[in-house]
Amino acid sequence: MARTIITAAITGAIHTPTMSQYLPITPEEIADHAVGAYEAGAAVVHIHPRDPETGKPTSDLNIFGDVINRIRSRCNVVICATTGGGLGMSIEERVAVVPTHKPELASFNAGSINFGLFDIPARMKITEWKHEWELPYLEMTKDFVFRNTFQSLEQLPQIFEQQDTKPEAEVYDSGMINNLRYLVDRGFLKTPVYVQFVLGIMGAMPASIENLMFLLQTARRTFGDDFVWSVCAAGRFQMPLCTAGLLLGGNVRVGMEDNLWLEKGVPAKTSAEQVAKIRRIAQELGIEAATPDEARETLGLRKG
Repeated sequence: MARTIITAAITGAIHTPTMSQYLPITPEEIADHAVGAYEAGAAVVHIHPRDPETGKPTSDLNIFGDVINRIRSRCNVVICATTGGGLGMSIEERVAVVPTHKPELASFNAGSINFGLFDIPARMKITEWKHEWELPYLEMTKDFVFRNTFQSLEQLPQIFEQQDTKPEAEVYDSGMINNLRYLVDRGFLKTPVYVQFVLGIMGAMPASIENLMFLLQTARRTFGDDFVWSVCAAGRFQMPLCTAGLLLGGNVRVGMEDNLWLEKGVPAKTSAEQVAKIRRIAQELGIEAATPDEARETLGLRKG
């Protein structure tokens, strides 16, 4: 049996600096957290850049390159660059990292959804913010669609292929599996497809074992054995759903992009803590974590 690939999503574009004092912001902090996750057992790190002064998600390719170069200079981990970017970025801004920095792996959002973050301030009982941009950034998602149209779904894989970058298809809902089938049938996407099931985002499928099973069964009916899959889940559902993913033979993603907590009442100080926890759970189940090179072989990535 292939070893399980553990991905660490380091900072994302959902959480804001006020939500956690430990959220990495600067290129140095993001790289440090990524290297720490690798040392804890992650084979892949998923990277978003941030403005080092304000912590706001950015599409600045110089900042993105700084983060990537810092990580590459220190370890052999697989770097998965975001093409989801930050909320409100154009598709051109989001995908520019691929031809510019040529990552081995990049996220590929498999369809459009309502992406709601507007409820977070009330849920977290936040009344004061470190930066002026944070509250408007969250509140604007009440009237926001995360656009990934068929036009962009056809365009992005072609850009990926030109750079030998593997798409990691982010699937938030079952209809997106049909989108991927369309892309495969039309020659825009090659198999085996790498699918990341993303559960628990407001506007998409809730995080439950039943929904994970449904997505997995749908993917199997759609692709047979010609796909590789992983699962991640938002907030407190992170560890339960990743544990279920391990039991079902899948790969898993943890990290502070998805969850700011290590356990109830205990904030995560780094993504490495979450990697170490899911790795311990995997070991108790007799499952070993893949190395970066083993992940490259499983996913069919170019070397290094």
